[in-house]
Amino acid sequence: MLLQKEKDLPGWKQGELFGAEETRPLIIPRSEHPISRRNIPPEVLKVLYRLKKAGYLAYLVGGSVRDMLLGLTPKDFDIGTDARPEEIRSLFRWSRIIGKRFRLVHVYFRGGKFVEVVTFRGPEIAEEDGMEVFGTPAEDAFRRDLTINALFYNIADFSVIDYVGGMKDLQEGIIRVIGPPDLRFIRDPVRMMRAIRHAARIGFEIEGNTWEAICRHREKIALCSPMRIRDEWLKDVLGGWSAPWVRLMLKSGLFHEVFPAYGRFLQGISPEEKRFYFALLEASDSQIRRGRFSQAQALALFLYPFLVGRGKLPRLPERAGRPYQQIRQEMEKVFFPYDFKKELFENTLQLLVGLWPVKYHLLYSQRMPRRLTRKSYFEEALALCKIILRLEREILGLEVPKRKKARRRI
Repeated sequence: MLLQKEKDLPGWKQGELFGAEETRPLIIPRSEHPISRRNIPPEVLKVLYRLKKAGYLAYLVGGSVRDMLLGLTPKDFDIGTDARPEEIRSLFRWSRIIGKRFRLVHVYFRGGKFVEVVTFRGPEIAEEDGMEVFGTPAEDAFRRDLTINALFYNIADFSVIDYVGGMKDLQEGIIRVIGPPDLRFIRDPVRMMRAIRHAARIGFEIEGNTWEAICRHREKIALCSPMRIRDEWLKDVLGGWSAPWVRLMLKSGLFHEVFPAYGRFLQGISPEEKRFYFALLEASDSQIRRGRFSQAQALALFLYPFLVGRGKLPRLPERAGRPYQQIRQEMEKVFFPYDFKKELFENTLQLLVGLWPVKYHLLYSQRMPRRLTRKSYFEEALALCKIILRLEREILGLEVPKRKKARRRI
């Protein structure tokens, strides 16, 4: 892959933007990368082409470019442009400007779909007074968190634009923060969690300086709002890569900062119990990737070892009761101070509460009572119980005592 000369760059604004030597990007032509328009939704292409036709730069930015280069299917396609929010809004009838500190535009399509369009941002330090600062593609690239997340796909010539060495890191399997790690993590500690996420999700190695800075600044995650932290860890627990994510979070010490009660519990468990915990997470990840698990099921498996490992709830239920209050209290210990969507919290609580009667009848009854099989959570709870029981027997050597038959009164 060769750095093209400025005079060779296609596109009517390229020379103007890449004039400074220090901001000249590596341009990867269409023939040297795997991104195809066939893999880009038609709604996204429509927005890109309309911006281009109006004379603006129109790039796919961030995670969608990274994922397509890796052969993965992106969940979101975001667009970067030099058009200002008002200019973007004027091009698309069904759109609206959102945000206060930094405005962006949502362009809406049928079926509830929308495409997010963001004006290139200026230097991070320029925003410290709270003002909205627009910039060039180069400045926007250096604002992003990781090198592999700062690649742009240019609809004008189908090339990939790389200002920060992201292509090299992508090819070598490296997670590297853009800029000095200490400074970037102090300015926004959530970047530490994002670095760990991408390492866990795609199996990359975290670059040495980046990793050391994460370990050094892990306590600063508490400076971020609970809502932001919750949004980050939920993506990982529910994303299908929770097992490698927890390993890296524990190794870095971030897990103890995000989940203090759970972190203390995991620190004191036996090697067999730790194997059981990660086996549960791996089972959850496998089911999520196959599309067979709900969010409540994934959260329930994540929480289960904490519920039974502290002796608060029996691993072998002695009766078919529903320990509602105990489980709610234990959930609040793990999740405090993270405020949940009520529906997800209640669904997870209901599912966990239902595990105990389902498990009891699986172990001791010939068949499930009809009143239990009619519950809305039954099928999901039954699937969880089968996974849990299998792993408890294989890893923890769980033995189910035979229950004595009650004598009939004559």
